[in-house]
Amino acid sequence: MEKNTRRSGLSIMKSLIVLIKPLTGIMLLGILLGVLRFLCAIFLTVAGGYCIIYGIYKFIHGGFSVGYDASGVLMTALIVFAVAGAVFHYGEQYCNHYIAFRILAIIRHKVFAALRKLCPAKLENKEKGNLITVITCDIELLEVFFAHTVSPIAIAFITSVIMVVFMWYQHPLAAVFSIFAYISVGVILPIWNRRRTADSGRNYRNNMGELDNFIINSTYGIDEILQYNQGSARLDEMDERLQNLYYTQEDLSVFEGSQKAVTNLVIHFFSWGMFFFMLILYMNKISDFLQLILATLAMISSFGPTAALSSLSNNLSQTLASGERVLSLLEEEPTVEEVSGKEATSFEGADVDNVSFSYGEENILENVSLDIKKGKVLGIHGVSGSGKSTLLKLLMRFWDVNTGEVHISSKNIKNVNTEDLREMTGYVTQETVMFQGTIADNIRVAKQNATLEEIQNAAKKASIHDFISSLPNGYDTNVGELGDSLSDGEKQRIGLARAFLHDGDFLLLDEPTSNLDVLNEGIILKSLSEESAGKTIVLVSHRKSTMSLADETYEMAKGRFS
Repeated sequence: MEKNTRRSGLSIMKSLIVLIKPLTGIMLLGILLGVLRFLCAIFLTVAGGYCIIYGIYKFIHGGFSVGYDASGVLMTALIVFAVAGAVFHYGEQYCNHYIAFRILAIIRHKVFAALRKLCPAKLENKEKGNLITVITCDIELLEVFFAHTVSPIAIAFITSVIMVVFMWYQHPLAAVFSIFAYISVGVILPIWNRRRTADSGRNYRNNMGELDNFIINSTYGIDEILQYNQGSARLDEMDERLQNLYYTQEDLSVFEGSQKAVTNLVIHFFSWGMFFFMLILYMNKISDFLQLILATLAMISSFGPTAALSSLSNNLSQTLASGERVLSLLEEEPTVEEVSGKEATSFEGADVDNVSFSYGEENILENVSLDIKKGKVLGIHGVSGSGKSTLLKLLMRFWDVNTGEVHISSKNIKNVNTEDLREMTGYVTQETVMFQGTIADNIRVAKQNATLEEIQNAAKKASIHDFISSLPNGYDTNVGELGDSLSDGEKQRIGLARAFLHDGDFLLLDEPTSNLDVLNEGIILKSLSEESAGKTIVLVSHRKSTMSLADETYEMAKGRFS
């Protein structure tokens, strides 16, 4: 998603095909069944046409010079081809869709794993609507590639080769003519259509992602939009985005219509071309009448696989655009690599040694040093934007420092197992994110196997238990989307309850009382004081009153300690 370099369609297809490797056997079975299905359909037409010609010839001449009555064999062949074709079609579709949905599950797993590695540094400035489009629509659209693109290409190639051999037995020149026909319909037309629709397909997927992002932002900010009377302006902008999407979709529809028209025209050209070509050979006694009929019928009925490839190019532009977006996300390198396999680390204190850090060109911290002794409460006071929150994120290793070092238990934080770091650390952010579910579920985020009693004890320490108990459904109360049914202060106390439930030795609190009144702030500080025994706490706040809990206080201004 970060990469702007456009890949070729062939490059995208190669990268996607690699994902099929674990399911190669089923893919080969699907291809085999697909080839047999098309051969049944082709020779059903050939046998049917031959049967009609045979009947007419027999009616006129009172016999047919094949040495025996072939009508019974022909009728049996028609029935066999019809029934077998249906069975093979079902089997092919089953195999292809089984592969497609299995691979989509694998891709979703890979995408979520990639998002986890990219968090939080690489995703902080990502447009959430675009991410949602990748996770949902783009991945879902890849079903077209895996179920209706990979095997059809192989099926078209194999079937065309078989039909060329069949044409050779009618006449070698007919085989050469059919090669030109199959290449034109199955290769040249799809490449032509793909090239002219590539930009429109890519623009459509990107515009769709931007529209999703716009709608999500508008939905979340509906109160502010209404408050400042921006509803009409927002609707006008949405109409403009929808109009752009409509124009792009209209272009794709025009391309699709012209592709179908050109494909049908080319198929008719080669079908009639084969007839007149074989007729010339027949008139010059180079081939017989039977070869004329068989070659013509085979040509007319054998364009199914190659025509399918030509039609695929209509959706292939969007599919490959989606594939490029998904692959870009999977290949994006995280800002911070997770650490594993190192010697286990328990918390014995931390320190920040001459650290500087910047977001791009913006300097946030400059030559900051800090000694965090085990079992102490260290306070960092300063105005908003002074770098306090960034310092906590460096202690969590959400980012790596530009210069200097951060140490945990005298080890460079880059050499501490990420799992150990998360286990020993409790982190309460300024804004508590609430997940869809109950209050108990939201507190249990910090400890998945926590009992209700443990959750209640954590809530009591965070001064939120009485409020939860007063609700009709208590801890089973649903918080709504993003916790809309809760106030900011209630969310903040649930965040504190998570930290108490996690029970890490190193507690990082970023403005833990900013949304609380004086009474609740005092209750929270009292709970923190009682819980601080044996724990190390870094308490960040712009409130002087919050610093009363600290054993030692630092003043921070413009990325430095004063």
